[in-house]
Amino acid sequence: MDPMDIDPPLDPLNSIAESVSPTTETSTRATSATRRLYAISDLHLSYKDNCEALYALKPHRNDSIILAGDIGETAEHLSIAFAAYQANFDKVWWCPGNHELYTLPTKTQGARGEYKYKELLEVARQYGVLTPEDPFVKWEGEGGPAIVAPIFTLYDYSFKPDHIKLEDAVSWAAEENIQATDEALLHPDPYPTRQDWCAALVARTEVKLAEVVARNPGVPVILAGHWPLKPELAYLPAIPRFCIWCGTRKTADWHTKFGAKVVISGHCHIRRTDWKDGVRFEEVSLGYPKQWEDCRAKGLDINTIMREILPGPKPPAKGVDVATQWRRFG
Repeated sequence: MDPMDIDPPLDPLNSIAESVSPTTETSTRATSATRRLYAISDLHLSYKDNCEALYALKPHRNDSIILAGDIGETAEHLSIAFAAYQANFDKVWWCPGNHELYTLPTKTQGARGEYKYKELLEVARQYGVLTPEDPFVKWEGEGGPAIVAPIFTLYDYSFKPDHIKLEDAVSWAAEENIQATDEALLHPDPYPTRQDWCAALVARTEVKLAEVVARNPGVPVILAGHWPLKPELAYLPAIPRFCIWCGTRKTADWHTKFGAKVVISGHCHIRRTDWKDGVRFEEVSLGYPKQWEDCRAKGLDINTIMREILPGPKPPAKGVDVATQWRRFG
């Protein structure tokens, strides 16, 4: 199996904004509390079909949305998405995925690692989009209140099997011809390795989460990041060894440690809902065009695929085990 089925080679575009940027009219801003909270990830706007899908966005004047990473690879991609979602939603949050952090090969080398992340934060601020670097805020809509916490944690190869040494994880994946594009395009600067960057991100996010939980006793948290928090949620049946680029075991207990109500992730491009320790986990990817073409064939669009986080479905009865819900069509 070609590993690029999940992480294909990139066409180093400078910008697609002029040819396919959304022209959605700006909607009237909500004057009362927002109502519903949605999430979607992995828009991958370097694909023309995905970018044009934003034309179908419907106004949600009183609702809010979380964009959980892999919007695209450039500041232009983020601008396209932020403009479209800010025009149609009352409040927008964003956290980065691996693709946003890529430094694409160009005549003039661009920013790398944390410096690239900081450039993207400036784009978010231009559009009033909230990020992992902003204070976590309380959402008061239906199903709330809840603290919305966009997080950025990266990965450290620890989603490997127990018998594989950490230093051998990438070689282990290569035995099945699996290698992520990250190895060439996602740089850890100024940290020595991606593992070091991940460790620093996890440490400072833990502090921030602990502080907001302490200030808001009894208020549940919506944890929203790009990578799954738990290794068993890195489900990739066609390329299982890709799991090492899917998260860090350091976050495996965060859903209980920080009193999460819902945990949001993307990255795997396989939409699913799970219940762990009474906490709902939502994988909210759109994916590459070929991965949601069945939805388009049924007349479904980006409005159908975005996931309602709050109020969301009713929780299962206490003590009842619930099987994974595979959400192929949204």
